[in-house]
Amino acid sequence: MSAPAYLDHNATSPLRPVAFDAMVEALRAGGNPSSVHDAGRKARAIVDKARREVASLVGALPTETIFTSGGTEANNLALSGAGRRRVLVSAIEHDSVRRGVPHAEILPVDSDGVLDLAALEATLAASSEPVLVSVMLANNETGVLQPIAEVVRRARAAGALVHCDAVQGAGKVPVDLQGLGVDYLSLSAHKLGGPAGVGALVVRNGAPFSPDRLGGGQESNRRAGTENVAGIAGFGAAAQAARGGLDVTGMRDQLELSLVQIAPGATVFGVRVSRIGNTTCISMPGVPAETQVMALDLAGVCISAGAACSSGKVQRSPVLTAMGVAAEEATWATRISLGWNTEPADIERLITAWQNLYIRVRQSDISHTHSRARAA
Repeated sequence: MSAPAYLDHNATSPLRPVAFDAMVEALRAGGNPSSVHDAGRKARAIVDKARREVASLVGALPTETIFTSGGTEANNLALSGAGRRRVLVSAIEHDSVRRGVPHAEILPVDSDGVLDLAALEATLAASSEPVLVSVMLANNETGVLQPIAEVVRRARAAGALVHCDAVQGAGKVPVDLQGLGVDYLSLSAHKLGGPAGVGALVVRNGAPFSPDRLGGGQESNRRAGTENVAGIAGFGAAAQAARGGLDVTGMRDQLELSLVQIAPGATVFGVRVSRIGNTTCISMPGVPAETQVMALDLAGVCISAGAACSSGKVQRSPVLTAMGVAAEEATWATRISLGWNTEPADIERLITAWQNLYIRVRQSDISHTHSRARAA
């Protein structure tokens, strides 16, 4: 049987060959980056090179870049390290932000999934207490891009700091720390073809920051613990490869057009606003997301029922709920996400599987309707 059509890159993107090679080289080199002997210096050189590569991806300085265990730690580190008790987060943030600050004040989004800037201004004005605002760059379920520059402008006027979770945006759309104007920026390697288990928090020079753990003084005393040299090397190589962006918007648009033609009642969420070019969140009318994921998996196609960070459970999307999507329609929604190795054949395979499932369900519904009519 041929390899599955993997279309779940927002959950994790397959390891790029250049990242694999960089990791193998680092593993062979060995050494602790904190050691002063030859092996340690070689390990330090690997980490320093990767730090430059990751910083370059987002227009940051290497000295502003702290390696972490992933996007979740980067988000938690920003939220705690900023030192602000009052925190505002959007209603569509990842769980690592929402649960990272349980007492955070929630900012609404509109029906397209875009942050309500008027609500942000009003909430900022409601108190003179120092504030941290946390808004993601691109939503992991819908791909909708947020107006980060406008968030920063309003936040600055109120004396607030800004954190941006750029995990889903980096490597897919241009990201520039200075252009965005944010104070903290979170990244994750495995979303752009690097290894899982490594990420970074970029802290703008001059922004307040306190580490949440103490130890041997690694990462310039900002994140204690021996660095994951092989993972960091893979992250750097993947970041370098991702600098060219992700040119899959054409395939994504053709996919959406085909699926809506197959099922005229299907809804593509966020289609009216700017999105990253790899993400489609779409409902198949009358078919639960869990059924779709399993049926397509049997057909050799991998998609998801939303965020992949809920212990494998399929549950109603808080993102679609925040957008005001009806409860029933939200249960029909799945996420399709393309990546660096997606081919047109993968899209065709998905379209065929999606069509076959929809036809089967429709025929089954018609058959049940006729059976009930005869019984009556």
